Amino acid sequence: MTAIAKSVRRSALGLGLFAIVTGGTIALTQVLTAERIAQQAARAEAKALFEIIPESQHTNDLLRDTVLLPPSDRLATPGPVTAWVARENGRTVGLILPAVAPDGYSGDIRLLVGIDPEGQVLGVRVTSHRETPGLGDRIETKKSDWIRSFDGRSLGDPRPNRWNVKKNGGVFDQFTGATITPRAVVKAVQKTLVYFRQNRSEIRKILNEPPDTRGNPLTPDVIAGQQPEAEHS
Repeated sequence: MTAIAKSVRRSALGLGLFAIVTGGTIALTQVLTAERIAQQAARAEAKALFEIIPESQHTNDLLRDTVLLPPSDRLATPGPVTAWVARENGRTVGLILPAVAPDGYSGDIRLLVGIDPEGQVLGVRVTSHRETPGLGDRIETKKSDWIRSFDGRSLGDPRPNRWNVKKNGGVFDQFTGATITPRAVVKAVQKTLVYFRQNRSEIRKILNEPPDTRGNPLTPDVIAGQQPEAEHS
């Protein structure tokens, strides 16, 4: 073998070894990064759950007490819905449902919505989003208290046609320079309440609770959509 051939062979082996090491490093980094992201998401979710229903308000293990509820396009989540149940001495005091606002300015806004057995909002928290920093990110509790404006609300409070931002005739504040983001969250919370109302009988059955004999019919205006507008988030 000539010196040139040996040199080419050594170079090829070196490049091959470099490619193997680089590929392995990238793959390992991706695995470790994905694991860290999953852990961070789980921590954020757990934190949000206990902000919506604090430990002082239930006696069960909220993180482990989950039920599967019927799928629905209203929540914009695929497949059956995994909901967290808060119980106090065996009595259900609240349900926390995952929901997605698919029409945020920069994509999906993932939420957790806490609802009491009467259909009243216990709290709402955003678990992930990509909204504009300084504008749409005011849906986070560390940026503003806006998300707390849902506390105590229900399908009848405000009236169905007032479930919108003030710019569109609703009762919820919009952000300066950002209307799409809060409007998307308002719409998602309202749809979650509609889902809860429509599936109340099934939910009570899953929770092994007696049927609700009062009845809660939905009128068309309760489930009516809201008109979108093309403007900045």
